[in-house]
Amino acid sequence: MKSWITRVLVLALLLVCVATGAYAQEARTEANLVLPDLHQVSFLGISGQNLLIGGLFVCILGGSFGLVMDSRLRDLLVHRSMREISELIYETCKTYLITQGKFIAILWAFIAVIMVVYFGALRHYDAVRVAVIVFFSIIGILGSYGVAWFGIRINTFANSRSAFAALGGKPFPTYSIPLSAGMSIGMLLISTELIMMLAILLFVPRDYAGPCFIGFAIGESLGAAALRIAGGIFTKIADIGSDLMKIVFNIKEDDARNPGVIADCVGDNAGDSVGPTADGFETYGVTGVALITFILLAVTDPTVQTQLLVWIFAMRVLMIITSAVSYFINEAAARAKYLNADKMNFEAPLTSLVWLTSIISVGVTLVVSRLLIPTLNGDTTMWWKLSLIITCGTLAGAIIPELVKVFTSTESSHVREVVTSSREGGASLNILSGLIAGNFSAYWMGLTITFLMGIAAWISGYFPGGIMIAPAIFAFGLVAFGFLGMGPVTIAVDSYGPVTDNAQSVFELSTIETLPGISDEVNRDFGFRPQFEKGKQYLEENDGAGNTFKATAKPVLIGTAVVGATTMIFSIIVILTSGLTVDTEKLSLLHPQFLLGLVTGGAIIYWFTGASTQAVSTGAYRAVEFIKANIHLDAGATKASVEDSKKVVEICTQYAQKGMFNIFLVVFFSTLAFACFEPFFFIGYLISIAIFGLYQAIFMANAGGAWDNAKKIVEVELKEKGTALHAATVVGDTVGDPFKDTSSVAMNPVIKFTTLFGLLAVELAVEMNRAGQQSVTRVLSALFFVISMIFVYRSFYGMRIGATTEERRQPVTVH
Repeated sequence: MKSWITRVLVLALLLVCVATGAYAQEARTEANLVLPDLHQVSFLGISGQNLLIGGLFVCILGGSFGLVMDSRLRDLLVHRSMREISELIYETCKTYLITQGKFIAILWAFIAVIMVVYFGALRHYDAVRVAVIVFFSIIGILGSYGVAWFGIRINTFANSRSAFAALGGKPFPTYSIPLSAGMSIGMLLISTELIMMLAILLFVPRDYAGPCFIGFAIGESLGAAALRIAGGIFTKIADIGSDLMKIVFNIKEDDARNPGVIADCVGDNAGDSVGPTADGFETYGVTGVALITFILLAVTDPTVQTQLLVWIFAMRVLMIITSAVSYFINEAAARAKYLNADKMNFEAPLTSLVWLTSIISVGVTLVVSRLLIPTLNGDTTMWWKLSLIITCGTLAGAIIPELVKVFTSTESSHVREVVTSSREGGASLNILSGLIAGNFSAYWMGLTITFLMGIAAWISGYFPGGIMIAPAIFAFGLVAFGFLGMGPVTIAVDSYGPVTDNAQSVFELSTIETLPGISDEVNRDFGFRPQFEKGKQYLEENDGAGNTFKATAKPVLIGTAVVGATTMIFSIIVILTSGLTVDTEKLSLLHPQFLLGLVTGGAIIYWFTGASTQAVSTGAYRAVEFIKANIHLDAGATKASVEDSKKVVEICTQYAQKGMFNIFLVVFFSTLAFACFEPFFFIGYLISIAIFGLYQAIFMANAGGAWDNAKKIVEVELKEKGTALHAATVVGDTVGDPFKDTSSVAMNPVIKFTTLFGLLAVELAVEMNRAGQQSVTRVLSALFFVISMIFVYRSFYGMRIGATTEERRQPVTVH
């Protein structure tokens, strides 16, 4: 693989450098926009600059909130047998992250080449300015990578503490600990994101800030895409390999003798913690950059630019406060109701937290908007119009999870139909019922998003004339912004899932029930007698709630990708049409290249779905092959060997890297090829991958969620483990695994990375065309497309199970 990396990187560098040569023409683009002077406008008697500096301190307090909660989790009681398992999981996760970090550095080199050529060779920026822009791309990667590392560290503290707390005989701690861990991640993630973006806005020279924002966004998008894709492949290889052993050998869930279980636990963090955390970080950043870019391109009055920028960041800072307040109120109510209860609906307090945060956020948005922008461009109604548009997104952040629960919750009639159909129809009808649930969910969520975007567009029609170009597009960006208005809480309920999943595994892997004198030991050291059966029941029920709320966050994130991408695509359109003054007729189905771009985007989405699933399928085959050959179920066996467990982790890592490498290079070179082919073809392509990606992602995510919780109903409610019904639901779940946790979730960062990187790619092509090099761009387009096809071929035919016979005879190595 290293030789391929070197060859492709050198080829890309030579092609682009030769093509760009020394010609450049300074045009108004997002790469050379100058931020307005934030001192020029006062808010409540405070300059915009000083107001946002105050916001920095709020962000620091928010980050401190996350760190304090982390410290409290570390100090919770836990038995050594469980702590040892969680530390083993963390150490393995750490090794995986280090390996992925090195790999991301290689992928970043491809992006760095284009950035250096574009800003240095094409735009003739001086070396210092180019270095600063590239530096911020590294900052973006480190941001995604750093919060992902924090996520696995706190989750692996919480999983053992949650498992041990369940033995106390009360369900409340089993809920409270995972949510505390999730809030810690959410608060730190959002605060870190805002600190980085505010630092660029406030302290980077105004003529540097525009391209620095773009570099930062591309970096964090690259980091998130790589961690999401690789994590999704890793976790589902491990999950399928582990789950299938339940059918093959009729063993229990998370049997300690199964060498795939540790890899499964690592995968829970790699796929369900590392990936979503990095993805969440990137989502908040890229949506902000899209709005900043739009404001600077579409609004001409510097005063209005300043008012909008300060208002947007003030809203972002306030969501830290509203999320913290909502969490404390909700936690107090949940504690009062459930602290001493013997039964608990684990989904109920999570649902109330989401709705409480949404309602408080809407109220705060209206009040603070009235205070900050009572007049905008001479209009005294803009504050409530903008607030209502954001409210459309904030309500979507609460409504969409409710719709997801209709199709994925353990209480869902769709999920129960999956169980019912499986009883007589086996795995066949199980799979069909899950596909039905996924399709219906895409219909209802698509209509909901369309309705809310339509309301936003309608309100924007009443903006004062001349305030900006295409106000409806700005409204769509604000809807995406509102989707994220409950930032820390959205991340918290998503992070709840991997902790609950791991907690159940930690309980089984610790074999705590079999330890001699364990009841007396726990009573002596911790002051209570463990109730193992109750504890297992709580952990399994809570895992179902975790599955549901993992599912709820996915459509919210993919929704922001599509709605937010609209704003970013518009930035490209403004550049290509010189502010919508020329060539607008090419944004039409009558322009053949535009129509062909729309068709091509769908092809890429379906390739991506297949390629990511292919990596899971082949990796899972090798994992199953190894586990079946090395699992020891004789009477004296109690645990799998550490060496065998590490080998399964190596297999997962190897195929995660192979899959990620092929996918990244196809996306990278396809973006260059289509941008060089024809700019309006590229616009159609970007629109198409956003729309196709939205529906494909929602369908796959919710079908997978339905299969997952159908299995959970059979295991927890019906208590039919080991039966034919259970085997059918396990098969359905293994089909749903790459649906919900690999292909669907990775579309969000892939769409955003393609759009962001496309900004540079299409401008590079446009500048070359302006210099009379149309033939060169067409040649480059063909060459880049051929290179992308090589990796399309490798993503399928080089990864097929039948094509790896010789490879499987070789020892597994990780580069």
